[in-house]
Amino acid sequence: MFFDRLKKLCDEKGISTYKACTDIGLNRAAVAKWKNGSIPSGSTAAKLADYFGVTTDYLLGKEKKETPLINGDEELTEYVEMLKTRPECRMLFQLSKNATKEDVEAAVRIIEALRK
Repeated sequence: MFFDRLKKLCDEKGISTYKACTDIGLNRAAVAKWKNGSIPSGSTAAKLADYFGVTTDYLLGKEKKETPLINGDEELTEYVEMLKTRPECRMLFQLSKNATKEDVEAAVRIIEALRK
């Protein structure tokens, strides 16, 4: 699964899997291990995900669709996805658009208290 995703991303970029590895400072031998079903460590997966502009979840097969990173930031991408798919998050965002820093901090304290 991992190697298939890696190969697809390399094909889309017009490069070999070996080139992708050397571009991020990895040994070419890693590709042989991945072809045989091994998966990369978390830090290697993160480097590859950054290199291709995708999430590590997509790269490792935990996510079905490719989600391009916004400004190369996985956390920001996750927040935008939540705003798209969760109406309650969108409602909170709409309410906080014109809030002061103090208002937001007070709201966070209230939400944290409710969750306990």
